[in-house]
Amino acid sequence: MFSWKLLPLEETYLFHDFHSPALEPADFQSKPMVLLVGQYSTGKTTFIRYLLEQDFPGMRIGPEPTTDGFIAVMYGESEGVVPGNALVVDPKKPFRKLNAFGNSFLNRFICSQMPNQVLQSISIIDTPGILSGEKQRISRGYDFAEVLRWFGERVDRIILLFDAHKLDISDEFSEAIKALKGQDDKIRVVLNKADQVDTQQLMRVYGALMWSLGKVINTPEVVRVYLGSFWAKPLQNTENRRLFEAESQDLFRDIQSLPRNAALRKLNDLIKRARLAKVHAYIISYLKKEMPSLFGREKKKEELIMRLPEIYTILQREHHISPGDFPNVAKMQDMLQHYDFSKFPSLKIKLIESVDKMLATKIAVLMSMIREEESKQPPAMVSGGAFEGSQDGPFGQGYGEGISAGADAEDWIVSRDKHRYDEIFYTLMPINGKITGVNAKKEMMNSRLPNTVLGKIWKLADCDRDGMLDDEEFALAQHLIKVKLEGYELPTELPDHLVPPSHRKNPTADALYNHTED
Repeated sequence: MFSWKLLPLEETYLFHDFHSPALEPADFQSKPMVLLVGQYSTGKTTFIRYLLEQDFPGMRIGPEPTTDGFIAVMYGESEGVVPGNALVVDPKKPFRKLNAFGNSFLNRFICSQMPNQVLQSISIIDTPGILSGEKQRISRGYDFAEVLRWFGERVDRIILLFDAHKLDISDEFSEAIKALKGQDDKIRVVLNKADQVDTQQLMRVYGALMWSLGKVINTPEVVRVYLGSFWAKPLQNTENRRLFEAESQDLFRDIQSLPRNAALRKLNDLIKRARLAKVHAYIISYLKKEMPSLFGREKKKEELIMRLPEIYTILQREHHISPGDFPNVAKMQDMLQHYDFSKFPSLKIKLIESVDKMLATKIAVLMSMIREEESKQPPAMVSGGAFEGSQDGPFGQGYGEGISAGADAEDWIVSRDKHRYDEIFYTLMPINGKITGVNAKKEMMNSRLPNTVLGKIWKLADCDRDGMLDDEEFALAQHLIKVKLEGYELPTELPDHLVPPSHRKNPTADALYNHTED
């Protein structure tokens, strides 16, 4: 469908020369990809090893720049390395169009294949350590920023790694981040090695990082930053252990969701591409229309290139196009220098209408089909490696903490502090062993929790739904307030281990009662 509708428009107006190569089947069939970008020694390669929980072919780790090329870490039945020149002729891999960057790049591009469970769901792209200071002046021999832009358009997640001890954003790193402009929804930031500083320093480092990123990533939204130490070594500073665990689980959930959202992400990228192709067609046809038929072509060409910002404004008004859909002015001006405008095609309305029809009807149908198909199948999740067992067992996040505390204990955990809660209970003038909602409210509001939270706690604690609390229910309410004040979430239903003993069903007694009646 897309080949029939979009490809003719792209080919007619030289879209592939100006913006992005033609899409191939491998672009739609490939696994979700994660791109890691960061200065040298921020732990990019170690981060991959942490996720996979094993070494991968071609891996080198060190304090100085060790990864001097791009490594695509992908699934394969046997371990091995495929060089770049062989990769770009493989129709099953989504890298064929990287051929345009030449041998100097391909000599620094490899695919590392291995039979790892994590790689059955995602592929990971490791990039060269971005240089700083004098080192960044050394030419790489290929356009590093353009290669990053190429990957940025095709991957599902871009992770920028920073070292807690090295926050300076070098010129090359700044250029790299700018090359990813337009992919802001894919970008996540990891502040690695955060265990090597104490809490006070970590607050300052986090603030400095957000300030630095704000100058480079010009978006009104605050980018999501994950704090932690992503390697399998003991924490040097354990005072933020709980924070690091929560952050790593959040990051894992984000990565694990990629296979589930891969089809929609590819569809979203295709819509962005179609919109850009339409705008490009308007620009090219406008330049053709403005060219003289015989004399003064070169002079007119220079004038039109200079007037390109003004032409953008004209087209915005004429065709009701958003300014954000237009390509970068400076880059477009530079590329137009190499073309003869008189050979550009005129505007073909049928091609535009065909793409508009695709966007208006076919895309909506396809999106509903994807949603329907996803609802029938179990959600695709990344598993294996560091993702295995990260939620289950005694070392999963929140296990034995907050609402889960006491789940393994034989006694009712609330009884440990019940003597204190009883002292408060008997000051609230219980009648027939119970206090009214009015009296309970006065005491519960001393916690300063919002009414919505206290209402939820009341609903959980009033086990017999009589609008009053006995001593055990009151103790439970106080325990839930304590859990909430410690920063944990409340459940929607009361877990079995927190049900007060006098309100529990006794299966043995029920069986004896039923037997007697028989």
